[in-house]
Amino acid sequence: MKKKNRDGATQKLSDKELPAEQLSAITKEVVELTAKAVAVGIIFGVIFGAANAYLGLRVGLTVSTSIPISVLSIAVFRAGVAFWGRSTILEANLAQTIGSASSSLAAGTIFTIPALFLWGSPPQYWQVAVLALLGGILGVCAMIPLRRLLIVQADAELPYPEGRACAEVLKASEGDSSASKWIFIGLAAGVLIKLSLGLLHLMPEQLEYVLPRLPKAILAIEIAPALIAVGYIVGYRSSGIMVSGSLIASVVIIPLFAIIGDGLTAPLFPEVLRNKIAIREMSASQIWSSYARYIGAGAVAVAGTITVLNSIPTMAKSLKAIIAGLSKKQTQAQGDDRLDTDLPSIVIIAGAAIVILALVFIPGLLAGSLSFTQRLVAGAGVAIFGILFVAVSSRIVGLIGVSSNPTSGMTLVTLLATSAIFVFLGWDDDAGAKLAVLTVGTVVCVAASKAGDISQDLKTGFIVKATPYRQQAGQLLSASIACWAVAGTVLALGQAYQFGSKELPAPQATLMKTVIEGVLSGSLPWGLVMVGGAFAIAAILAGLPGLAFAIGLYLPLSSMTPIFVGGLVRRFTGGDGEKSESSAGVLCASGFIAGEGLAGIAIAGAVGAKLVSKDSKTILTGDLGISAGLLVIGIVVILLYLASKQKKRSA
Repeated sequence: MKKKNRDGATQKLSDKELPAEQLSAITKEVVELTAKAVAVGIIFGVIFGAANAYLGLRVGLTVSTSIPISVLSIAVFRAGVAFWGRSTILEANLAQTIGSASSSLAAGTIFTIPALFLWGSPPQYWQVAVLALLGGILGVCAMIPLRRLLIVQADAELPYPEGRACAEVLKASEGDSSASKWIFIGLAAGVLIKLSLGLLHLMPEQLEYVLPRLPKAILAIEIAPALIAVGYIVGYRSSGIMVSGSLIASVVIIPLFAIIGDGLTAPLFPEVLRNKIAIREMSASQIWSSYARYIGAGAVAVAGTITVLNSIPTMAKSLKAIIAGLSKKQTQAQGDDRLDTDLPSIVIIAGAAIVILALVFIPGLLAGSLSFTQRLVAGAGVAIFGILFVAVSSRIVGLIGVSSNPTSGMTLVTLLATSAIFVFLGWDDDAGAKLAVLTVGTVVCVAASKAGDISQDLKTGFIVKATPYRQQAGQLLSASIACWAVAGTVLALGQAYQFGSKELPAPQATLMKTVIEGVLSGSLPWGLVMVGGAFAIAAILAGLPGLAFAIGLYLPLSSMTPIFVGGLVRRFTGGDGEKSESSAGVLCASGFIAGEGLAGIAIAGAVGAKLVSKDSKTILTGDLGISAGLLVIGIVVILLYLASKQKKRSA
């Protein structure tokens, strides 16, 4: 099929294109950006943002909320059909886009801001909220020029598992396919399993096996249906590369430190520093926190940088297109296709500029008593590392999803580099230097997290044929509201509890604090960071995707193992090369992600309200607990297998 362009020449239509008159009609008739979609998205965004902030402060991680908000938005729209009429799939998609924006703000904030409390310099409410907002604006504006490159052109290379899963939830809500039942089966199973683990504590949440004759070497797997589902969606190759990195960390690096460090004291782990514990007396997790984690962070930094450098030619083309869009003629041409229209280029450029100018010219926004010159250097650091890690984060989530995005690793690298610059300029003795470095990390961390979130949302929109600029505007709107809720939650928790305590350990912020102090005092293990970079380069030279390998090296084996299990299921059911995102197997996996996400948020809220205790004793322990855990993993695998077989029968 062919059509004539504005110059009269003919061009071939792709399968997804429509004649101009039909496209114009769709643009006029589409129901997407409505008051109910905005209201539902904002309400769920505030609730989930607060819950994720608490969860991150408790256990050091947050969960993706796109799919849970999709499910709840659909339920609310259906319940109120008599009041506001039938809703469209695009309204539900916009609601989840707006609602999920809060989670990225929470992640960036809780990974850094608590360290200010630990230093005895608690921030002001407006300061935390504005820092989160600026990071959100930078993340959205810096990611938009990459949309066509990552979301459209790299559709086959980057699966964006949570984005595709979210699209399946939305499509299943109004489709009549017999395969759609699997999303609800997976959802129910995911909810029940997560509640049995996190609420009822029926069995251990993680299974471990200590390897004999290899000190501190532990094989571990987390009982997490969502992670198994992510592995099924990304496939065998990607999951295998990631778990290989984790295996090297767990059965090579950690045992090696235990062997060669026998009799030496460990200088980085705070408790070890105080108690002078020998490395041989440290647990595997302590060695990982003190040493292996820095190696992983170095690997992520180098692999991410190389990934960005390799993408420079294509990114340059995208930037050229954005700059060209400043002309009225080009903007009008893009505006004819609502499926390929971003926010105006002037908005993108102005948004990024406002972020940097605010950091430089608003005294007190960056923590510490900084001079104008120091604020200028800090603002430049935000610009450089923010844009760099927005690109890296957008690609990473394309491989493994938002929940496994190593945002803290990117923040760690930002803190390392910014601290080193401050030291080079002679600002290491300045009492406000460490505070300023941390708040620079806050903006970059929020930006990277926000970029990962909107990338998944734009992938969902690409699949369900949403309007990109409306999703982008929805993310900016949500960030301007959710930042106040997230800031209020963090400050309220900081006043009610003590960060670093048993009730609120804030593990990520504690790590950031240690890193900054280490660099400014000259005690940071740069050698370990460089070793990690060498691992990444070696993986790339061997023909492996360096970023996927580095992610595995940085994240715990317990998180990577279930992803590999999911990849194995996809491989042995013959679906590893299947690109259809509507297969019954992918639908079932989407249900697992949605179910565990919903249950995880519910548990976080219950713990925050002190209705349940996260420290409750596990009911089934020992061999019985191990058997129960393996049974649960087996159930997840069997359900994915049965769903895959149904796809084959119906094919």
